[in-house]
Amino acid sequence: MPTAVALVVATAVALTGCTAEVEARASVGGGARKAAAAREAATARAAARKQRGAVTAALRRLVTGGEAPGAAALVRDGGVARFATAGVADTRSGRRIERDDHFRAGSVTKTVIAALTLRLAGEGRLRLADTVEKYLPGLVRGRGNNGRKITLRQLLTHTSGLFDYTADPVLARQLSAADGTTTHSPASLIRTALTHRPDFAPGAKWGYSNTNYVLLGMIVERVTGRPYGAEARRRVLAPLALRDTSFPGTRTTLPDPHGHAYDARGDGAWRDVTDLDPSSAGAAGEMISTLDDLSRLLGSLLRGKAVPKAALRRMEDTSASGGQYGMGLFPVRLPCGTTVWGHNGQVNGSYALAVATRDGRHTLVYRLNSDGPPDPDAETALLTAEFCPAR
Repeated sequence: MPTAVALVVATAVALTGCTAEVEARASVGGGARKAAAAREAATARAAARKQRGAVTAALRRLVTGGEAPGAAALVRDGGVARFATAGVADTRSGRRIERDDHFRAGSVTKTVIAALTLRLAGEGRLRLADTVEKYLPGLVRGRGNNGRKITLRQLLTHTSGLFDYTADPVLARQLSAADGTTTHSPASLIRTALTHRPDFAPGAKWGYSNTNYVLLGMIVERVTGRPYGAEARRRVLAPLALRDTSFPGTRTTLPDPHGHAYDARGDGAWRDVTDLDPSSAGAAGEMISTLDDLSRLLGSLLRGKAVPKAALRRMEDTSASGGQYGMGLFPVRLPCGTTVWGHNGQVNGSYALAVATRDGRHTLVYRLNSDGPPDPDAETALLTAEFCPAR
């Protein structure tokens, strides 16, 4: 009969042998797992390449379809950024669009103005249930327009019924024929809108109108005593470190670096409209930005970093518009069932779209160096390529 010491030794030997066998099996299993992981990584890389190729192909389609001389897109997904471009930024030199080029963002301006208005509401400086008349007494009157019946909430959601001043035929002809140096005051734009009867009673329907956001800019100035652009910089842009985004006012030039902006002349040629007094767009669309800044703006906003979460919920609430528009944001429903949120912008010589998933972690911003508008199918193809990749 073995002694106790012998039992311990024998047990130890047995355990040692058992461990070696398990390690051998684990080594084989580990190799299989590593191989599987390598295959998965290779598959993911191939899918990413295919996705990037689809995005680039969609950009090329926007250019070759005649919407613009050039197009560019910036994607951020999980901390990884991808930049793609097609066509040219300058039809004379052939220079391509660069990632840090400045351009006019058009109505993406409304996203910032809405966030600014909601921040002021959160501070108690104004209330969304207040009427336009309270802040701009006597301004919105005549031809059935009545600022005493229109609330700030209705301005934000485009349910005021006010006529869109950009649809005024006289002003439209002036803007298209001008050399881009004519200055328009916000009050003059509102007076143009008020020469028309409202499209519907306040709150009765939804109708996109730039007039609404020009009024919001005027209200911000009345409440704060400062230009809306300065307040947007202080309360929205600066906290997010968006240093390449600006409100130019009447400045006609773009900051460096930048490419050129074009309007179609109708004879197959492009008219250079890079220098432009953006005051006719005002708080509805004067902002200048970059792909990176717009990506960070939208991602930060949807993650609750630009406005409090309660205010963000208001921006995403589309109940007043029948699902079409919130406050400075609207949903884009893609064929695969995915919904992204953001805003587009169109101004002389420039078109931009900035969208993101609801959590703000996957963004796509793209731009054309003409006002387009882009082929809707080509734009949908671009968004689908990024947010609905083939599996």
